[in-house]
Amino acid sequence: MSTKFKFELNSRGVVELMKSANMKKVLSDYGSSVSNKAGHGYSYSVQESGDRSKVFVHASTKKAKRDNLKNNTLLKALGSSKG
Repeated sequence: MSTKFKFELNSRGVVELMKSANMKKVLSDYGSSVSNKAGHGYSYSVQESGDRSKVFVHASTKKAKRDNLKNNTLLKALGSSKG
């Protein structure tokens, strides 16, 4: 018994989802988790860019920037936040 299935992506719906308040909440939670695991001097921001929302986590102090360069702190915090 073979049934043909056709899937058509609704591009406007995807863009709406990627810019929604719920998506921004998910990104904010994830950015907060990564910056907290990285430690003092790291921060995050959620921004809307083009057709989606994005989260940016960065070293915001000189001490944190040196720490990140020496120890890859953000990369390690990102890896430990995946779940």
